[in-house]
Amino acid sequence: MSTPQLPSQAPGYWPGTAPAAGGFVSPVPMRKATLADAVLAEWTKIRSVRSTMWTLGVMVALIVGVGMLIAVAVQGSSPAETNTASPLALGFIGVLLATICVITLGVLTISSEYGTGLIRTTLTACPSRSRVLTAKAVVFSLLTLVITLVSTLAVAAVHSSVLGSRSTYEPTGGDWLRATVGVSLFMALLGLLSLAVGALVRHSAGAITIMLGVVLLPMILALFMMMDSLRGVRDALLQYSIPAELAVLYGTASGTGAGPTGWEPVWIMAGLAAVGLAGAYAALARRDA
Repeated sequence: MSTPQLPSQAPGYWPGTAPAAGGFVSPVPMRKATLADAVLAEWTKIRSVRSTMWTLGVMVALIVGVGMLIAVAVQGSSPAETNTASPLALGFIGVLLATICVITLGVLTISSEYGTGLIRTTLTACPSRSRVLTAKAVVFSLLTLVITLVSTLAVAAVHSSVLGSRSTYEPTGGDWLRATVGVSLFMALLGLLSLAVGALVRHSAGAITIMLGVVLLPMILALFMMMDSLRGVRDALLQYSIPAELAVLYGTASGTGAGPTGWEPVWIMAGLAAVGLAGAYAALARRDA
């Protein structure tokens, strides 16, 4: 009795994947999942959640809305009231308030999945945990970067055109870059740090509280360090706090001048985000979902 010959390549299969005798293989051609697939999945998740739209909407409202209100208030003041600061610096207040939105959304990007148990489904669909965290980091950081950049560019353009006559300082190209691109990079990196803390803590309220402490606690502690022996610690807390580093990018930092200058706040935040993400990768790989 002769053995039936199987075709070398069955229709609908990749070469070399034809089913053996009596076996079954899906007629849909299979391929290995890539980082692009994980990024697309995370983009679908983040844009389909209502909290994302609300948080980003409040963020834009704070940056643009507060910036416009300041422009209207300054425009309505006495013409004799001029200053020597850059008109771009007036966007600082709105961005500082918007850090709360970035922190909240960065934490919720991963901690909400732990709270609902969806993380188990995510890791079942994509067993590579490092790929999942990388996809979340890429999607969230790019989204924060683009939205912050568009908002700060709009506010900077309005402040420069409307309030330029009220200031004796003419912003340079470097000032424009730091107040728009630099601030946007800083906010995106702050969001990545929040994402890392969310992955480490796995609890939304706890991670948000920790990040608010990172933003506010150094300046609060410095207010109570009145002794001369603590002056060095007090100055360091003030100069390297997140609000002070944002002020440096806007050119409004004050003090002894010993703190960060130029683009240094971006590099400092990049280092903090890198350390946080390294810890998040290690924790995600070792702990159960």
